[in-house]
Amino acid sequence: MREAFQELVHHLNARLREDRVRGGRLSYLVTAGVPGAGREAAPPLETASRKTPRDRTAPVRAGEETLEAVRQALGDCQRCPLGEKRRRLVFGEGNPHAELVFIGEAPGADEDLQGRPFVGRAGQLLTKIIEAMGLKRGDVYICNILKCRPPGNRNPAPGEVAACEPFLIRQLEAIRPRIICALGSVAARTLLKTEAPITVLRGRFQSYQGLQLMPTYHPAYLLRNPSAKKQVWEDMQIIMKAMDLKLPEHKGGLPGGGAPGGGAEGI
Repeated sequence: MREAFQELVHHLNARLREDRVRGGRLSYLVTAGVPGAGREAAPPLETASRKTPRDRTAPVRAGEETLEAVRQALGDCQRCPLGEKRRRLVFGEGNPHAELVFIGEAPGADEDLQGRPFVGRAGQLLTKIIEAMGLKRGDVYICNILKCRPPGNRNPAPGEVAACEPFLIRQLEAIRPRIICALGSVAARTLLKTEAPITVLRGRFQSYQGLQLMPTYHPAYLLRNPSAKKQVWEDMQIIMKAMDLKLPEHKGGLPGGGAPGGGAEGI
């Protein structure tokens, strides 16, 4: 208990130092939902984007934080013990003004080695899913809740999420996407602050920071359980409809002509 309390104090102090550098609100308290915390509470991302819709061809206005600025603020992050063990920090990549953002839980071994998100076998499957939607990987933005790999690919610890999530929120504020797709049970439950299983959460939009969030199975899970591709494709079609993307004319319920639940060559 004492060690857990000390870890919490350490991360709170790190956030307070970060806010003093930014000259902004107390991000820890705002993220935690404490009313009246900080100098001014930012509106939900959805509200902000509705009031000032981004012209995706226009330059960033003064006062808007860019992804480059968020990355610079993150620096050589040592805000939790993972910073000492990582090979490379994995910030995220893709379209800085993407309408769709995919968020996983944390980097794996391949990502830790290359400094890029979703580049291993699961990442290759994610790329196929994106292409099956009629998009390219460069059309979307891909990142994780954590920027550093946990040892042994274990689940993120609460203190690690507390250190990283404010930067994820700042990334979303910079991108202003229409929709988020949470990849996997851990990512979905961590973002939504719920213990509900992914089987209950997926299949319909949830809300995160005022944005629509679609939970779905992680690509790594699909590698072990190909029959779940049917459910993932159903989730992607809901996203596509919300984004006004044309649905591919696949009779079998999955791209590539596979039978429902049968694994499908398309993804």
